[in-house]
Amino acid sequence: MITPDGTQLVRDHTVYSCVTGSRAFGLATEDSDTDRRGVFLAPTPLFWGFTKPPTHVEGPGDEQFSWELERFCELALRANPNVLECLHSPLVEHADATGRELVSLREAFLSRQAHSTFVRYARGQRRKLEADVRLHGAPRWKHAMHLLRLLESCRNLLRTGELVIAVGDRREGLLAVRRGEVPWDEVERTMARLAEESDRAATRSPLPPEPDRERVEAFLVRARRASAG
Repeated sequence: MITPDGTQLVRDHTVYSCVTGSRAFGLATEDSDTDRRGVFLAPTPLFWGFTKPPTHVEGPGDEQFSWELERFCELALRANPNVLECLHSPLVEHADATGRELVSLREAFLSRQAHSTFVRYARGQRRKLEADVRLHGAPRWKHAMHLLRLLESCRNLLRTGELVIAVGDRREGLLAVRRGEVPWDEVERTMARLAEESDRAATRSPLPPEPDRERVEAFLVRARRASAG
């Protein structure tokens, strides 16, 4: 049994694809890339041999990345920020029946686990920014902008139970950070405030303590069975 290469799997078996990054967030500028993310469903017979299909594929287009459905669901159940944002992108380019069912399950992936996952990711990104300040006297402002956006998204998710990734009327303030027009110490204070607000929101969030793993697994099994032919 020959396993198709990743490019073929993405081209022939994508169930969901969207635009993410600055264009989905509403933060695109003239020089922004178009980041595309997707989910493919590897045909079930490919799992029967010793060589398994890839869990993720880069390409075939520029700035394109796709996950196999099972891997995508695993990461989403862990509240991986990049994966959850992909599933909540307002710029969906393709969704077949399986992809539409995946989107209909978005709330099943959401839980209070997002607090620890998002905050842990944000802390790692902040340490990188602080290292830039020590070495170069200033952070990478684009990364600072996106970290503020992520922290605010996390706080709002915990407060409302809904993940909204478009920044709306906060666009201009965030772009001012990207242009380096906001002092670093002010950005740091805002980051600290948003983290504290997320901590408080987590204690009374409408989100469930855990994601609905059984519901997601039932969907995955149905997809695998249908793919088996």
